[in-house]
Amino acid sequence: MRAIYHPALRLLGIAAFFAALASHSLAQNAPDPATDITRLAGKVAPVVAKHGMVTTQDAIATRVGLDVLQRGGNAVDAAVAVGFTLAVTHPRAGNLGGGGFFVIWLAEKKQAVALDFREVAPAAISAKSFLDETGKPDIAKSLRTGLGVGVPGSVSGLATALEKFGSGKFTLAELIAPAIKLARGGIPVESDLERSITFFQRTLLRWPSTAKIFAKDGVPLKHGDTLVQSDLANTLEAIAKRGPDAFYRGEIAEKIAAAVRAADGVMTANDLAQYRTEVLEAVRGNYRGYDVLSMPPPSSGGALLIELLNILEGYDLSKHGPNAPETVHLMVEAMKRAYADRAEFFGDPSFVNVPLTRLTSKEYAAKVRATIDLERTTPSSKIRAGVTPKKEGDNTTHYSVLDQYGNAVAATVTLNLNFGLGLVAEGTGVLLNNELDDFSLAPGVPNAFGLIGGAANAPGPNKKPLSSMTPAILLKDGKVFLVTGSPGGSTIITTVLRVVSGVIDHKLSVADAVLLPRFHHQWMPDEIRAERALEHFMKPEGMATLARYGHKVNFFPFSIGAANSILVTPEGITGVSDPRYIGTLAAGH
Repeated sequence: MRAIYHPALRLLGIAAFFAALASHSLAQNAPDPATDITRLAGKVAPVVAKHGMVTTQDAIATRVGLDVLQRGGNAVDAAVAVGFTLAVTHPRAGNLGGGGFFVIWLAEKKQAVALDFREVAPAAISAKSFLDETGKPDIAKSLRTGLGVGVPGSVSGLATALEKFGSGKFTLAELIAPAIKLARGGIPVESDLERSITFFQRTLLRWPSTAKIFAKDGVPLKHGDTLVQSDLANTLEAIAKRGPDAFYRGEIAEKIAAAVRAADGVMTANDLAQYRTEVLEAVRGNYRGYDVLSMPPPSSGGALLIELLNILEGYDLSKHGPNAPETVHLMVEAMKRAYADRAEFFGDPSFVNVPLTRLTSKEYAAKVRATIDLERTTPSSKIRAGVTPKKEGDNTTHYSVLDQYGNAVAATVTLNLNFGLGLVAEGTGVLLNNELDDFSLAPGVPNAFGLIGGAANAPGPNKKPLSSMTPAILLKDGKVFLVTGSPGGSTIITTVLRVVSGVIDHKLSVADAVLLPRFHHQWMPDEIRAERALEHFMKPEGMATLARYGHKVNFFPFSIGAANSILVTPEGITGVSDPRYIGTLAAGH
């Protein structure tokens, strides 16, 4: 039951490369199965613009967001339009039936806010919901049935963002209008959409309500077909007319709840009616003079990113270069310790006390750093005991927006696994998540992303499962310097770390930082998971040094993450969409 993620999708993703288009402020990657990132070094130029930038995993969504900026909208306006558009054009991760996080920088107010629209467990979920009759965890319940569906937060989150932080120049209906048009008129099946439908057809075709949208006569849509989502267009129109209440109360809510219960779930219409987005303070840190803003719990991403940066600040990472074995060793040793902390301390802060201040402090980092041997890895079993989990999948999408006024949004949204549960609630067009798998079904039992947790992240009524999503904004002298984030399950945090370190420690361009070969260690299993390109850049002698330090490296035949990022330089606003994925786009004006 657990072999749901198909790694071939990422194998194809790593084969993407950037192709320059007509405008100097527009760049898009195109498919080329013979190309990988080892051949792209130094060849991917960031997009440069004067006023604003949008970079996403979908070219159509990028253009929608850019149009909002060009019409005078702010970064939040554009991010809301992009969010609704991705629900149509990037259905494996963009969504109305999932949730996510926004980290927002408001330049005029000098204020950093975090929007938490993470999915919530229905009131009938308990600590025993995902156990079998013998009391053992049943992973299939959280991944393949309606029990795994959390109450969706995306519609509430996008509407709240606009209401509280939008420019006031656009109504919700105006920002939803492009998504309605695309859903009703249809979009061509090509590029990443074609590949994702093909590789995840078993997820989509097992539900009749989904198959009739993503297949024709029982055959998955293919290149040259058109994906028409009429029910989704109707749902979007209802939200445009009546706001989020159209989604959380009344007919649509009742259809969603009914679909979940028919799939052996426990969600009710009242669960949807009770949903609220939370406006929080961003978690803050400082790395070598740059202010770091990211997401607080129920995401572990922001706190772990700051903990990692605090640990690494005690080393001169620039001394050896970004791909040197010494650099990889130090980063991996920091990762192991941070992910062990994640397993023990993190959960929904409404239910558990997360020691956020301590974990993100420089003093705590110094104590952690003192346990790191410069030339020998510490076995994970000596950091904290655990069991060996399975590999992680990919499920999420990240986009970054910066406007002409200096405001920025780092946005990460998710359905959990690709296409979530795969179930479209009949008559709504809404793909439902299986996000409750992110709970710790039992202490020491890994979730679908291989992450181990404990009692702090146990399932329960109205609780939010822990997340790794790490939307991040870095400031220099009170102004936006970097906007970044990534999909990738448990690898999200380390992907963002790699980009931040590349730009700050190694003075790389945003394109070169995004192209750095990625590696990841999450405490358990005790191995480095890496892109094959790392071996190319480290060369045999570097790999031999890592082995001498005691590291085991497991090379994946696919890519890690998609770090669509924006960097502000003296030359202007520079944007890059990660070439590991087909169909991504960075565009500015």
